[in-house]
Amino acid sequence: MYTVSITSSGQVSIPAKVRRDLGLQGRKKVLLSVQQGKVMIELVVDFLSLGGTFKNTAKKSGDPRKDFEEYLAREGANDPT
Repeated sequence: MYTVSITSSGQVSIPAKVRRDLGLQGRKKVLLSVQQGKVMIELVVDFLSLGGTFKNTAKKSGDPRKDFEEYLAREGANDPT
């Protein structure tokens, strides 16, 4: 547990050890909420930071319009309605 100060403009510093433990180095975004009278801070995962995490096995033609049309055709074939 840490004791921290609140500035006159409402800012709170998160101790360095806590930032390191939670991976909050650099400019990150967090969600702040109040739950049962406690302030909760959660790291927001930036979608772009996941680049390369998911494997895409779809073949691309290089033409975005054609790729989208082929995607719609495949999805339509899988639609049970």
